Amino acid sequence: MVIRMMGITIITTMTMSTAITTMTEATTSALLRLMTWLSPAFPVGAFACSHGLERAIDERLVRDRASLIAWLEVLLKRGSAWNDAVLLAEAWREVIASGSCAEVAELAEAMAGSRERHMETMLQGVAFAAAISAWAGEPEKTEMRIAYPVAVGQAAAQHGLELEDTLAAYLHAFASNLVQAAVRLVPLGQRDGVKAMAALEAVIRRTAERAAVSTLDDLGSSVFMSDIMAMRHEVQYSRVFRS
Repeated sequence: MVIRMMGITIITTMTMSTAITTMTEATTSALLRLMTWLSPAFPVGAFACSHGLERAIDERLVRDRASLIAWLEVLLKRGSAWNDAVLLAEAWREVIASGSCAEVAELAEAMAGSRERHMETMLQGVAFAAAISAWAGEPEKTEMRIAYPVAVGQAAAQHGLELEDTLAAYLHAFASNLVQAAVRLVPLGQRDGVKAMAALEAVIRRTAERAAVSTLDDLGSSVFMSDIMAMRHEVQYSRVFRS
């Protein structure tokens, strides 16, 4: 049988139904892995982080669904979420090319703009790197120090997951975690939370598409207010979240 894919002709003895089944199983496995790795149940401690949002809510910068969507949209387009996506993509490419992403790992840690941002990305990265060892049947490597987006990019490359799919899942998890924080803190109703995620869907998709073809030259943020909120959160008298 002859199969033509992306301009390449493949001669195979598999039946068409077998080939389709194999491709479908691989796609479904990749989807399930991403859903597991980036779900709220995965033990990285994301539920304890508000990424400075708690302080922004305290100062009434985020006070309803509209202001929450605006806050998250700018983070995704040109803030910390965008930088995370660029770093994830670079880590994925470095692992594919050389098997190592040590340089981008150092850069990602150095880019943490405050004590809480550093704690947030490094603790989640360490936890993620330890948890995914379950897929290789290896002991947990809790000593590994690596920023969260780099850990996700590295793992995705090692497990053969598509870059753009990984980026979309990572950014969705980022936004979803902060929406759930806002549901509790603003407070918003669950329906407002769902509406916020629906409004951000196109932004997440476009950001993933941009990040998939980005380079380190695309790193940069103009969302300084979010960084200020993260710094002020360090000294907030009463708080629910760690960051």
